[in-house]
Amino acid sequence: MLTPVERIVSFPPIIAPDARVLILGSMPGVESLRRAEYYAHPRNAFWPIMAELLRTESPADYAGRCRLIRENRLALWDVCGSCEREGSLDQRIREPVPNDFEALFVEHKGIRQIFFNGAKAEELFRRLVAAPKGVGLTRLPSTSPAHTMRYEEKIAAWRAVARALES
Repeated sequence: MLTPVERIVSFPPIIAPDARVLILGSMPGVESLRRAEYYAHPRNAFWPIMAELLRTESPADYAGRCRLIRENRLALWDVCGSCEREGSLDQRIREPVPNDFEALFVEHKGIRQIFFNGAKAEELFRRLVAAPKGVGLTRLPSTSPAHTMRYEEKIAAWRAVARALES
């Protein structure tokens, strides 16, 4: 007999009141869920990339990382509010239920650009969510260690986030 897969639930967004840029993942991985922190896997490049883009040292603690997002008019969330998934791989996401983006976009009207952390986040968003008119949508390479691309190539693509913040 097969063991049923448990439904997993994402976290609330990290968001500045005046956020202009929203970065979306698909669903936190096992280590992130265990620690209740976005991008908690030690080999995930997200936090080092954000520190480089924002020209600062990567905060050692999670509270500092959250502050870094808010202080730079960013928002960080996941497309899935909940789903079924064994392990951490995006390909194993089943029965996704999106987060409440309608409420997010009503409360944070300043968001003008959405960046997707990988192909699955973009695919899920486009399938499950209606983006507000005038908001740009851009897929970036996943920061996950499972996405085998050189760090230098990832950071080059992710520089689009810094450009969006400057415009």
